[in-house]
Amino acid sequence: MSDAPKIVFLDAASVDQLPDFRKFETLGHFTSYSHTTPEQFMERAAGAQVLITNKIEITAERIERLPDLRLICVAATGTNNVDEEAARARDIPVRNVSGYSTDSVAQLTMTALFAVAMDLIYLNQAVYGGEYGRAKDFTFWRHPFYELGGARFGIIGMGTIGRRVAELATAYGAEVVYYSSRGHDHDVPYPRVELDELLSTCEVISIHCALSDSTRNLIGYPQLQRMRTSAYLINMARGGIVVEADLVRALDEGEIAGAAIDVYTQEPLPEDHVYLTVRDRHKLLLTPHVAWASVEARTRLIEGVMDNIREGWE
Repeated sequence: MSDAPKIVFLDAASVDQLPDFRKFETLGHFTSYSHTTPEQFMERAAGAQVLITNKIEITAERIERLPDLRLICVAATGTNNVDEEAARARDIPVRNVSGYSTDSVAQLTMTALFAVAMDLIYLNQAVYGGEYGRAKDFTFWRHPFYELGGARFGIIGMGTIGRRVAELATAYGAEVVYYSSRGHDHDVPYPRVELDELLSTCEVISIHCALSDSTRNLIGYPQLQRMRTSAYLINMARGGIVVEADLVRALDEGEIAGAAIDVYTQEPLPEDHVYLTVRDRHKLLLTPHVAWASVEARTRLIEGVMDNIREGWE
């Protein structure tokens, strides 16, 4: 491959406002769209040698209808939205970007934990709403909070992000253990334990594994019942790992103290989603799949996609 390719970014909304975004124009004939509907797909993708997708599906049927396609770049870590078998049959490489969001996800993991465990949203509202002003004492809280130092911090999935979260938790003095759904020991200074032990002994359980057959619905009501009533669940990985209705039930029944969730089985979150029915919203901190999206992470993502195009077009 030598001539400048026609490059089409199908759903660039999450990165197209960054200063480095226009650098794609140095790689070829570049066109981007903030969003692409299924009806718009073929018209926009036609004639492209390089397709960049974040969430848009590149199915076998679509690959078959794109005779000029030579490279698929996924502007994300996962490639589950691309039919890789169909791409291989056409000798079309599928390249993703890994590791770009590690620090961003780890940062929100700890932030979300502290926000829900220290009841910060409620306390902020108590100050603005006057409840604190009407208090008899100089200090005010709804329920006590505890230091992370000395607590057992369980991580499901000891990949790059899991390791970074482990480092941060350790810096606060927590005792880190981890569970591997594949039963693999990792070269880390933390003991691997079985899921039952992780659930029953940890004050914090933070999920950082991929969604697979072995992790889908991994945390349902029976698993939540095994957790301590003082424990917190954090999910910054994939929505399908936690059974969403079961988490609401567990929170409403007091099986666990709270949870922070950034990912969902359906995104964006529908208006009738079960999470929105939780009785005490201060127990369930919801963020809109934003953990990955620091400016630095999105900049690294752009650079990674550009590197993949350079390497794939040599």
